[in-house]
Amino acid sequence: MTPTLRTERLLLEPYAPEDEEGFVALFQDTRVSRWMGDGPDSEAADRAVFGRIFTEVYAQDLFDVWAVRRDGLLVGHAEIKPTDTVGGHEIIYALAPDAWGSGLGTELAEAVVAHGFAALGLTEVYATVAAPNEASLTLLGKIGFEQVRDVEEDDGSTTRVLARRPAATDESPLAG
Repeated sequence: MTPTLRTERLLLEPYAPEDEEGFVALFQDTRVSRWMGDGPDSEAADRAVFGRIFTEVYAQDLFDVWAVRRDGLLVGHAEIKPTDTVGGHEIIYALAPDAWGSGLGTELAEAVVAHGFAALGLTEVYATVAAPNEASLTLLGKIGFEQVRDVEEDDGSTTRVLARRPAATDESPLAG
């Protein structure tokens, strides 16, 4: 069961059905979705993904997926899940553009990574980032991720695979 995590400014908690419109709005914003998966998708596809969070991910306890809130408002999405692409657990996060530039992305990524180490007992956490996504590459570098390899995609683009191991200073986010 996905736990609730708290950071200084964010609340990460399981999605509720009433979050659907906010989830769809987040991923319909091309400034956000251009870096997610294969890029922007249809509204119907985003609604289907939201539904699968409940019918598959939560119902089968597959991995942790969070609604990210600040001051009660949905401002982002986060997850940590096993993927064959990296041969381990990968973090995925997205913030609404209104939340960019204030350190919330760093706070969010650090909380998800700390959860991976403390609660899931991972020895490595991965991230995959499109090579042109300099903001995410910079953020992840600041919190200790290092490039492991590049993956050449079918469309000719490059995805960077980054990894982070626990540091002695890693602390668990406050659960609860």
